[in-house]
Amino acid sequence: MELFEAVRGFFSEAADRLGLDDATRTVLSSPRREVAVQVKVPRDDGSLDVFAGWRVQYNGARGPFKGGLRFHPDASLDEFRCFSALMTWKTALVDIPYGGSKGGIRVDPKQLSEGELERMCRSFVRGIAPVIGPEQDIPAPDVNTGPREMAWMTDQYSRLVGRDSPGAFTGKPVEYNGSLGRDAATGRGAVFCLDRLAHAHGWARGEIRIAVEGYGNAGSWFAILAHALGYRIVGVSDSRGAVVNEQGLDPRAVLDHKRETGSVVGFANAETIDGEDIVGVDCEVLVPAALEESIREDNSDQVRASTVLEVANYPITPKADAVLAERGVVVVPDILGSAGGVAVSYLEWVQNIQRERWTEDRVNDRLRELMETATDEVLARAEAGRVTHREASYEIAVERVGQAEQRRGRH
Repeated sequence: MELFEAVRGFFSEAADRLGLDDATRTVLSSPRREVAVQVKVPRDDGSLDVFAGWRVQYNGARGPFKGGLRFHPDASLDEFRCFSALMTWKTALVDIPYGGSKGGIRVDPKQLSEGELERMCRSFVRGIAPVIGPEQDIPAPDVNTGPREMAWMTDQYSRLVGRDSPGAFTGKPVEYNGSLGRDAATGRGAVFCLDRLAHAHGWARGEIRIAVEGYGNAGSWFAILAHALGYRIVGVSDSRGAVVNEQGLDPRAVLDHKRETGSVVGFANAETIDGEDIVGVDCEVLVPAALEESIREDNSDQVRASTVLEVANYPITPKADAVLAERGVVVVPDILGSAGGVAVSYLEWVQNIQRERWTEDRVNDRLRELMETATDEVLARAEAGRVTHREASYEIAVERVGQAEQRRGRH
């Protein structure tokens, strides 16, 4: 099943339960705009390469479009349709005034020099400039992009419009109008969500064992912050393998090891296992924080956790989701679990628009408020409607976007 069709299925089921009218349902079932561009990159040797780039804007009924930019050799239009839809529901669920978008370039950035990468970023911005901007669509980092790329793009956009425009992109370096707290935002937001879940169920932090699949920015920050609160991190993985220790790992020491060696594999005082086996580690909470579709029908029976907290986008396929639900495994969906990143992107944008600099405590306090409120609403909806957490999340999000579309009128 294509990624977009899978996510559209979650929407369709929510629309059925909500009794959404046909007109609103039609509007919300497909992207509002899709832009394809040629990204021309002069290479260091004097040759010219042309890469495919896209920006998909799904829905903007609740505010400007918002979504990341990823550079990946397997990037596709279907992928960006999927993630722009997810961002639409994610921003609605945490109740920030944005719509959803996504985009990027089909390229392996590791094959480019720094100069070529900068030229590619600037070329891409020139291509999508007519459809982005601080009040129209605000891109942010995603896979293989970060503060450096956002700085180049912000500068290029500012040159094109003839004025400084820091609110055109988020995820920028702190020194260039970025926000304190942005780097850890996705992981921190997921920890706030987990802690709220633990409080609701009366779990003791020290008794909760956690395995984290994916030890990039989101996964490593989640592990470090959860460990600091007293949760026990018993396993982490990356693209090369995984390490486990039933007694618990020191996540920051694991990260130091990865930075020194390039992988978590071989970390002292831990057993190294195959990376895909992380889903079967004996724990209470499994946190998929890598790429999409890591838990599928063929490996979902290996999951031993009682709760899965999605920090990656679309890490569980619909068939696997059904298997887990039948087994009674609670799944906290990506549109809630990974919402911390876009929440702090929104706070960065607010600071840029107002020309303010907030303290990190102020940013984190507002993030906590957004994540705890959304988590409480999902828990209440799931209990009242006797539906799964994913179903509850989609009902809340689709209802909010649908109401915004209806209030805007039909003409």
